[in-house]
Amino acid sequence: MSTVFTKIINGEIPGQFVWRDELCVAFATIAPVTDGHVLVVPIEEVERFSAADDALLAHLSAVAARIGRAQESGLGCVRAGVVVAGFEVPHLHLHVVPLWEEGQLNLAKSRPDTPAQEITAAMDKLRAALRHAGWGQFVAD
Repeated sequence: MSTVFTKIINGEIPGQFVWRDELCVAFATIAPVTDGHVLVVPIEEVERFSAADDALLAHLSAVAARIGRAQESGLGCVRAGVVVAGFEVPHLHLHVVPLWEEGQLNLAKSRPDTPAQEITAAMDKLRAALRHAGWGQFVAD
């Protein structure tokens, strides 16, 4: 049975993508902790962090770092944080969260009522920053 993330990846459910390559995608969460919060998700359905092979984990980490740098430059955050929890959906995903202070790195502070236009505006800035950093070939429109 497909996870909700697989349905987003396959276009069955809409998603605001910022990255797509042969192994993973990154898209906006519908309940961001801060503006610009994205999920880096392998295309392959891997249930949890500990079930992924080392090569996939290395790739997801590299993509998360690229996105984090784009968050810092494009959104002006102090740094980007990464959380791997996976309780919401049984499909490995890395939360990459723009941070202005350490206390923000708390998934319990997610904002499910964030207006769609705010999420879209943050994703537009993030896509532009990724393109500016030279990752345009992977930027999903």
